[in-house]
Amino acid sequence: MMADMSQEAMRAPSHVLVVDDEVVLAGMVSNYLQRAGFRTTVVHDGVSALARVVSDPPDVVVLDLGLPGKDGMEVCHEIRRQSDCYIIMLTARNEELDKLLGLSAGADDYMTKPFSARELVARVQTLLRRPRLGDPLKQEAKRIGELLLDPSGRRVQVTGTEVELTRTEFDILAALMSRPTAVFSRDQLLREVWGPDWVGDEHLVDVHIGHLRRKLAAVAAHLLFVDTVRGIGYRMGPAR
Repeated sequence: MMADMSQEAMRAPSHVLVVDDEVVLAGMVSNYLQRAGFRTTVVHDGVSALARVVSDPPDVVVLDLGLPGKDGMEVCHEIRRQSDCYIIMLTARNEELDKLLGLSAGADDYMTKPFSARELVARVQTLLRRPRLGDPLKQEAKRIGELLLDPSGRRVQVTGTEVELTRTEFDILAALMSRPTAVFSRDQLLREVWGPDWVGDEHLVDVHIGHLRRKLAAVAAHLLFVDTVRGIGYRMGPAR
């Protein structure tokens, strides 16, 4: 009987780590995620979150920005040093700076409190369903000028120097390099990277593009890798 089970049926449920010092809220989020079929772990501070990332690696971390002790920004930075998991940042204030700070630390998405637990579950599901641009092991490395992208190792180099990108930044760059002469609108990049059922702020693309540009420019400031086509979107720059 076991031999007839599909790989999908045998696959362990995705693990979501919920990190929030609001005990009731964290428990509610965990319950909703469990009902949707996820395995969850709940912790209430940054130190415990970092320990869990090592001992029981998550697929997604739901991370509150305003944690006691180590705040969400610091925790997000440290998670990014050891994990490529998806991170959804929660912020208690509806201020653009909070969102930008969370995303600059390496988060993939953000939500502002108060939020719908059902929407959060939908965001987690969407992240985990994000399309990949084909089988990376079957894709050849792509080069544009001094920029090299290797899908099999998920590595990016500029003038021979390794550039550390988040999963989302890498996927955006891979999408742009897949058709280097094409202009991608925000909506096209959302469909390519986040998938057709993603819901949220389309300006998330602009923030991740900004982080991507800064990381590439830190290695070679004289090269333009991602160009803005005013009123339309983005495309690969000359990168010569």
